[in-house]
Amino acid sequence: MKFLIDAQLPRRMTTWFAAAGCDAAHTLDLPNCNQTTDQQVIECADREERVLITKDSDFVDSHLLRG
Repeated sequence: MKFLIDAQLPRRMTTWFAAAGCDAAHTLDLPNCNQTTDQQVIECADREERVLITKDSDFVDSHLLRG
């Protein structure tokens, strides 16, 4: 399984997922690091078929409203 960890969560989470055999990236790994916009984060997750892990409820609301 592939995950994308959002900015407000610790980067070390990628290590935890990797130890469990998963492919995990953090927004710090993206070209604009933690300055990546929400839309860019969503596009990256969709493009790379990653599950987005976030504490930001805006992502859920946006996904439900826009699909």
